[in-house]
Amino acid sequence: MPDPSKAADLEEFVSLLGELRAWAGMPSYRVLAKRAGPLMRAARVVSTSTVVDVFKTGRSRLDLDLVVGIVRALGADEPAVDVWRAACIKVHGPARTGGPVGVFGQLPTDLATFTGRREELVRLIAAATEHHDRSGANTVVISAVEGMAGVGKTQLAIHAAHELVRAGHFTDVQLYVNLRGFDPELPPADPSAALEAFLRQLGVAAQQIPEGRDERAAMYRDRMRDRRALVLLDNAATEDQVRDLIPAGPTCLVLITSRRSLAGLDGVTPHLIDTFTEAEALDLLARIAGHDRVAAEPEAAARVVEYCDRLPLALALTAARLRSRPAWSLAALADRMQAGRLEAISAGGRALRPVFDASYQALSDRAQQVFRLIGLHPGPDFSAAAAAALAGITAGEAAEVLELLLDEHLLQQKRSGRFELHDLLRAYAHEQANTHDTGQERRAAVHRMLDHYVHTANDAAMLVERGRDPLKLPPPQPGVCLEHFADHERALAWFTTEHAVLLSAVGHAAATDFPAHTWQLAHALATYLDRRGNWHDLAAVGNTATDAADRLADPLGKAIAGSIVARAHRRRGNYADARHHLRHALGLFRRIGDLDGQADTYIELARVKAWESPPAISDALALARRAQALYQSSGHRLGQAQTLTAIGWSHARLGDYALGLTCCRQALPVLEEFDDRERQAHAWDSIAYAHSHLGQHPQALACYTRALDLCRDLGDRPLEADILHRFGDAHHAAHHPDAAHDAWRHALDILTELDDPHADKIRGKLALHRDQGACQRAVRV
Repeated sequence: MPDPSKAADLEEFVSLLGELRAWAGMPSYRVLAKRAGPLMRAARVVSTSTVVDVFKTGRSRLDLDLVVGIVRALGADEPAVDVWRAACIKVHGPARTGGPVGVFGQLPTDLATFTGRREELVRLIAAATEHHDRSGANTVVISAVEGMAGVGKTQLAIHAAHELVRAGHFTDVQLYVNLRGFDPELPPADPSAALEAFLRQLGVAAQQIPEGRDERAAMYRDRMRDRRALVLLDNAATEDQVRDLIPAGPTCLVLITSRRSLAGLDGVTPHLIDTFTEAEALDLLARIAGHDRVAAEPEAAARVVEYCDRLPLALALTAARLRSRPAWSLAALADRMQAGRLEAISAGGRALRPVFDASYQALSDRAQQVFRLIGLHPGPDFSAAAAAALAGITAGEAAEVLELLLDEHLLQQKRSGRFELHDLLRAYAHEQANTHDTGQERRAAVHRMLDHYVHTANDAAMLVERGRDPLKLPPPQPGVCLEHFADHERALAWFTTEHAVLLSAVGHAAATDFPAHTWQLAHALATYLDRRGNWHDLAAVGNTATDAADRLADPLGKAIAGSIVARAHRRRGNYADARHHLRHALGLFRRIGDLDGQADTYIELARVKAWESPPAISDALALARRAQALYQSSGHRLGQAQTLTAIGWSHARLGDYALGLTCCRQALPVLEEFDDRERQAHAWDSIAYAHSHLGQHPQALACYTRALDLCRDLGDRPLEADILHRFGDAHHAAHHPDAAHDAWRHALDILTELDDPHADKIRGKLALHRDQGACQRAVRV
């Protein structure tokens, strides 16, 4: 038997087909026609002249199904038939007319500008081919390409389909239908009508197509049996719309695209499609608008990609508009988009807003309302509780609606319990809120949201900072859903999750004229930012809080905001500025008679004095004693214990190590009673310092270890670096050079990460340690 795989083109293939006829004993064309018809997948009567034409050279294309029927009629077994089928497909690849009848016949055009999506293509093609290459496969493969409007689902599915057919898969037939699931002008396609169209494409005469949907579906499955078929169902609205369009045979592949989750469809494998990467977005922009134009303005191109938020449809429309305006610069286009993205993203008669309209209008009234109001949320993501507060509904009701919006791909969820809006959808939702909700309704929603964050953050801060004085807040608005925490660890985890949102909320509260919420949020967030070393953010929220409190003429808010700004200045080494803000805060606390606020300010002033260069330890001691007196007057036991630690630390720094030990040890029982881990860490650090300078090295190292364990539980990075610094000093004094080096190195890593101004002091110690080690090695040599 001749080997058809050796055929380089269609002419050689026809010649080898003639050799196969000779190998089979040269049956007449009439006999071949009679035998081949029943052996074709769709059995039919084949004329003698049709068979004669197959064996003529100079042909531009062949009917693949007829070729397979002839090969079977010539006595080839099924493995040989598969070889001839593959060879026939291969020789049609280079042909200008595009290949055998049916190949690519029903698929839309594969766009020349298609770019990226390598990983997604690999997954789609693997899902299709691995199943069919695996022995024992007995069911159709269904892959659902899902994602938000404009993300490029259709083009990805079309490209994958063409790639599969080019590679020789599903070559018998390809069927395509646009189910119009989200067409703004036409209703979703009737599955019965789609079945009728498919049956016609499969060669069923109109008069033979049944009337009923069930009967049509049964005939469709029968006609698709044993066919190597690919069915592309585009823009599906629901599972029910596509269920009868899925063939039953294991040799078939069904690709479905939808803006809606089709998880309820039996046997479906979802492929969730996200927006482009930065590189893919720039590539698409360049392919459509022109590589030279994009290369000439890289910064403006990056802005255009940012304003499109890497959404493929937005990029394609924007690039097409740019291509039609050769006089425009990318910078001018970017400026237009900055002024109004939804208006700017259009080309000719196409625009982005109608695409979003179709998804939005398909929602229920409740879902539309929630979608609109979450467009008012300022942060990068949000919880169900925050969405509930915006909408004034329960957390359970919010969770239900958010799940629906996820199914509609109007929301994204990249982390459990966190929801995100694509930037363009956020702009669209905000626009809808401005259109459909009154100014009073929008303000009420923002008020509820800010109440949610202020009250929840304040409760979390009370657990994170045990010595914190409670802040008297007005009750939250009706309908506000709050979050509660069982312990310090959960409260700290909440701040870690929400801190970017809280930063945005502080600015949003200020911008939308909620000044009390502004400084209250800043107050709740300050300790977390300080402990994480986010001092730029600490200064920013402090300044924003100061402006808000000034507008309110609220002395308490102004005093607290000033203290936040002062803490940021101290961390950055701006001690004069820190003292200025603290003295102003002290005056305000005095005016309102807040003894604890005054005492807290004196403690902070003492810290400034201790950190100055040279340190003014005597002044720091005097300030700590003033704080102690105020705490005693107010009966603040935890505050008194805190000042005992500050007094003990000052005595130790002044050289009275025994008195320093006594003061700090007296403070510990109260600090432990209140589970104040931060101040316990300070106390153990001070005790360790005194032990080290008394030459009691084992005790010092043990106390430093205790202090480090406590501050690591807190997540206090600056305090950890500070203690590690002195831990290294203690190891050095105990003649443990390697341990000293490790502690200093770890401290330096933290301070470098935090861009702390005190990092140079540790660098100097490490350099000296390195030089001393080199000298010692030289002496030994």
